[in-house]
Amino acid sequence: MEALDTLILSRIQFAANISFHILFPTITIALGWFLLFFKLRFQWTGDLKWMEAYRFWVKVFALSFAMGVVSGITMSFQFGTNWPGFMEKVGNIAGPLLAYEVMTAFFLEAVFIGIMLFGYSRVPSWLHTTATFLVAFGTTMSTFWIIVLNSWMHTPQGFEMIDGVAHATDWWAIIFNPSMPYRLAHMLLASGLTVSFLVAGIAAFRYILGDRKETVRSQIRVGLTFAALLIPIQIFAGDMHGLNTLEHQPAKVAAMEGNWSDRDGNTPLILFALPNEETRENDFEIAIPNMASIILTHHAEGAIPALDDFVAEDGTVLHPPVDKVFWSFRVMVGTGFAMLLLSWGSLAFLWRRAEDGRRFAIRKLPRPLLWGLVPMALSGWVATLAGWYTTEIGRQPWLVNGVMSTAGAVADVPAGMVLSTLIGYLVIYAALLFAYLGVIIYLATKARHGEPLTEMTPASSEAVVDAIAREDRGLTPAE
Repeated sequence: MEALDTLILSRIQFAANISFHILFPTITIALGWFLLFFKLRFQWTGDLKWMEAYRFWVKVFALSFAMGVVSGITMSFQFGTNWPGFMEKVGNIAGPLLAYEVMTAFFLEAVFIGIMLFGYSRVPSWLHTTATFLVAFGTTMSTFWIIVLNSWMHTPQGFEMIDGVAHATDWWAIIFNPSMPYRLAHMLLASGLTVSFLVAGIAAFRYILGDRKETVRSQIRVGLTFAALLIPIQIFAGDMHGLNTLEHQPAKVAAMEGNWSDRDGNTPLILFALPNEETRENDFEIAIPNMASIILTHHAEGAIPALDDFVAEDGTVLHPPVDKVFWSFRVMVGTGFAMLLLSWGSLAFLWRRAEDGRRFAIRKLPRPLLWGLVPMALSGWVATLAGWYTTEIGRQPWLVNGVMSTAGAVADVPAGMVLSTLIGYLVIYAALLFAYLGVIIYLATKARHGEPLTEMTPASSEAVVDAIAREDRGLTPAE
C-alpha cells in the first residue's frame, strides 16, 4: 500500500511541478517573436507606439523567463529524487536530448537575453534586433528538444533494449519519431495563441482603466489579429494530431471519446457524460450520432477503438483513467472554440464599425467585449494545461509507451517524504504564481500612468535612445 501511495503522490508532485513550469515557457516561446515583431515594426515605420509595446512586453518576457528557468531546475531534480528508474532505463536517450536542449537553446538565450533587456541604448540597433531574434530562436529550439523527448516517450523508436536498458540505434528516428511533428506544431501554436490573448487581454485591461494611448489600441489589434489567424490553424493541427494519436495510442483516443465498447463503427461524439469506471459506461450521456467516427476516420461508419479492448484477460486495465482524460480534452477543445468565437467576433465587429472601412477602430469596441478579453488573457494557460493533462494522463499506465511503466520508475521512498515535499512545492508555487500575476497587473497599471514616448520625445530614433537610456538610469525626461 505504501508503494501505491508513493506512486500516486510522486505523480501528483510531478504534475504540480510540470503544471507550474509549463505556464512560463508557454509565454516566452511566442512572446520572443512578438517582441521581434514590435521591434521590426518600429524600425520600419518609426512609429514610437511599437517601441512602447516592446518596452512593456520585454519586462513580462524577462519575468516569465526567470520563472521558467527556476521551475525547470526543480523539474530536472525530480528525475533523480522521484523517478530514478526513468534515467536508469532510458537515460541513454533522454540524457543526450536534454543536453542538446541546454547546448543549442538555453546557452543561446542566456548569452543574448542581457543585450535584449538592457542593450537598446548601449549597442547598435541592428545588434539589439539580432539579439531579440536569437533569444526568440533559442526559446523555439528549447521547445523543439523538449518536445522531441516527450514525443519519443509517447511513440518510441530508433532504439534497442540490451539487458533492460535502452540504447540508441538511430538518432534520426528518435528525433523525428511519429508524433513529434504534430506535438511540436500543436505546442508552438498553443504558445502563439497564449501570447495573442495575453497581449490583447492586458491591453484591454489598460484600456478599461483609462489608458487610451495608441500603443494600447495597437496591442489589442495585434493580439486579436494573431489569435484569429492562429486558432483555425490550431484546430486543423489538433485534428491531424488526433489522427496520429489514433494510429499510435488508440487507448488514449478511446478515453478522450469516452467510448467504452464497440459500437459497430458508428461512434457518437459525446458532448457531455459522466464516465463511470465501475460500471464501465457513461452516465447522463449527451451525444451526436456518428460524429466521432466522422471526425476521427472521416467516415460515418469508421471504427473507433473501445476501452474494453484494453483490458487484459486477467482483468488488468491497460487504458488511462477515463474521467480525467475525457474532461481535460473537453476543457481544451471548449477553450479553443471560445478563442475562435471571441477573436473572430471581435475583429468582425471592429471591421464593420471602422469609420473608413479599412482600419480597425478600437474605440468602437463595446465594453462587454473589452471585459471579455480580460479573463481570456489567461485562456491560453487553461487550454495548454488541459491539453497537457490529456496527453500525459492519456499515456498511463506507461511512462515510455510500451517500454516502461510509470510504476517501474518511481523511487522507493516513504510516502510521507513525498507528501511533505509536495505540500512545500504547492505552497511555494501558489505564492510565486500570485506574485507573478501581481507584478503583471502592477506593470499594466503603472504603464497607464506612464508618459508615452511620443509625448516626451521627438519622433527620432536618437531621441528614443536617449529617453530609454535615461529611463534605464532612473532619470526623468527633464533631468
